[in-house]
Order: sequence, then structure tokens, then C-alpha cells
Amino acid sequence: MTATPPPAALSRWIVLVMAFGCGAAVASNYYGQPLLDVIAETFGVAPSTAGFIVTASQLGYAAGLVFLVPLGDLLERRTLILRLLLATAVALAVTAAAPSVAVLAGALAIVGVTSVVAQILIPLSAALAPEHERGKVVGIVMSGLLIGILVARTVSGLIAQLGGWRLVYALASVVILVLAVTLWRVLPESFPARSDLTYRSLLRSVTALVRTSPLLRRRMIYGATGMGGFSLVWTSITFLLSDAPYEFNEATIGLVGLFGIAGALSAQAAGRLGDRGWTHPATGAFLFVTLAGWGLMAFATDSLVALLAGLVLFDLGIQGQHILNQNRLFTAYPDARSRVVTAYMTGNFVAGALGSATAALAYAAGGWAAITGVGVVIAVIGLAAWVQEQLARGAPAVAASDSPH
Repeated sequence: MTATPPPAALSRWIVLVMAFGCGAAVASNYYGQPLLDVIAETFGVAPSTAGFIVTASQLGYAAGLVFLVPLGDLLERRTLILRLLLATAVALAVTAAAPSVAVLAGALAIVGVTSVVAQILIPLSAALAPEHERGKVVGIVMSGLLIGILVARTVSGLIAQLGGWRLVYALASVVILVLAVTLWRVLPESFPARSDLTYRSLLRSVTALVRTSPLLRRRMIYGATGMGGFSLVWTSITFLLSDAPYEFNEATIGLVGLFGIAGALSAQAAGRLGDRGWTHPATGAFLFVTLAGWGLMAFATDSLVALLAGLVLFDLGIQGQHILNQNRLFTAYPDARSRVVTAYMTGNFVAGALGSATAALAYAAGGWAAITGVGVVIAVIGLAAWVQEQLARGAPAVAASDSPH
């Protein structure tokens, strides 16, 4: 089966539906985070036990990255997306009606596995977009995913306050079901460039790509430093804002998280820079902006303005380089876009888990100063990797272009 050729232009309506699809799918993994207390109360368990449902969803998502996302290079994508979304809708409905915390955790594990449909939609958007606007399209679709992550907690808290936590998952199930039907109607059939691989060889080829591609390994390093820092910030910021001098309540802390939308809005700009051939120098610029954001956040205990400004810069840098990483990989590997997403996002997932674990330890050891110290080190590692690449090239950054090999 030959690959589906990209159109001369991609309808903005289709792009927006794909962006919403990414956001709605990935949001399914975040609705439960602000609801753990009320879920624990419903089932008469300790909050720590209810917290297992977040772990179950994360483990499911990791499994989906490894075992399902590569199928985007093997199967017809529109059908694959429909099936995954229908499974997500059913699992969310089971979550809403769960009679026990064990059933709830199991259902959310399935939600985690199937919600990786977002990571199939992103490379599909790259495949459908004409080459001259691929970066812009990927940026728009990624914006939807990032906004979905940011607003999921706020939306779930508001709905739960009005109608209980079960209503959150019931409505989410309906949204995903409507989304599945809509995407089935608006997306064209899209076949991978080759379908002669077996499933086993498809999975093996992911590690082969990492082993043989310096480009993929470099972009994985940039992405991992970004996601590690991202998890470090957003895990520990609750500790900072709930302590003196701020002592904010949960609702106010949730509103602070909306400042991350600035990073989501930078996605389109980053995509356009990639379309204009500025991927590599722009990557360095975004890595530097991330470091600058950490510099401002170092003063967060004395100034809320410094914290908020730092968060804006930090998220702008993180998301900007994230878009450029993916766009560059999609361009370099048109026949393996889903597999490079698996490698790249698995590296991000591991880095994010390490960042979350480090946040609790660092804050306990040295407060916010320790958090910013670790964050600066992580950001410097990413920027140093980029500088080292420039030195190895021996060419000006503006003229340089990544090579897959």
C-alpha cells in the first residue's frame, strides 16, 4: 500500500478538529488528579490508595506509547484512531460507573493505553500537511494537546463541584464518542508509506532507529531535558504556593497553572520557524529561553511577578523546542513518523517521571532553592548538548541543518 499523498493545502477545520482531538484524548489522563480526595471518600479508602489511579493511568500511557503508537506506521490511521477513541470512550464510561477503586484503576489504565491516540494524530497531521506548512500544522495540533493538559484539572474540578466526580468521566466519555465520529467523518483514509513489516519487526525497528540515528538521539536529549524540567516545576509548584509567603488555596494554585497556556500558544510560532528552515538556531534560542525562565523563577519566594514571568518564559521555551524536535523528526523520517514518536515520547515520559520523583526529594531537602538549582542544571545540560553540536559541526548555527545520520 502506498502512502497517502499530502494535499496542496489542509483544511483549517480538519486541523482544528485534530487539535481538539489531541487535547481531549490526553486530558482523559489528568481529570482525576484534583479529584483524589473525593474519590477516596467515595470508596472509603486512604488518599494514598486513591492516588494509585494516577499511577495506573501513567503506566497505561507508557504501555500505549511502546505497543500501540508504532502501529501508525503499519495500519490505516483513520481506522486505528476510531478504534482507540471508541475504546477510550467505553473505558471512561466504566470509570464513571466504577463500583470499586480497583475497577476504577483498571478502567483508567485502559484510558491511559488508548489515549495515546494523541500521539498518532500528531504524526498524521504531519503526513497530511503539505511540506511548506508542516511545521505550522504540527504546531496547531500540538497546541491542542498542551491546552488539554493544562485545562483538564481546572475543568474537572469545576464539574465535580457541580455534579460530583462521576459526572466528569461521564461527560468525558460522551465528548470522546462525539470526537471519534467527527474524526471518522472528516479525516481522509491515510495509509503508511509501507506496510510490509510485521508487528514484531515494527517494535524492534524503534530501538534500531535510536541506535543508528544521531539526529533522533540529539532530539531525544533536548526533549528529555525539557520534560524533566517541566515535571520538576509543575510537581513542586504546589508546595511553593501552599507554603508561606503565599499560602494559596487549591483553586488559586490551579489558576496559576493557566500561565502555561503561553507555552501552548508559542507552538504555532515554533512551527513556522521550522517551515522557514530555522529549526536548529530556533532550538538553541528556545533552550536558552528555558534557562532564562529558571533564572527568573529563582526569585519566586520573594516575588510572584518573577514566578509568573519565569513560568511564561519557561513554558515558551519548553514547548517551542518540543515542537521543533517533532517537526524535524517528522521531516527526516517520513516513513517512520509513528516510531520516532514512540522513541522520542518514551524518552520524555521517563524524564518526566524522574523529574516528578526528584521534585519531592529536592523540595524536602532544600525548598524552592533546591528545585531551581536542579532545574538550572537540567536546562544547562540541554543547552550544552546544543552548543556541543555546533562545535562538532564547525559551522554557523544559522547555516547548519540536522542530518539524520
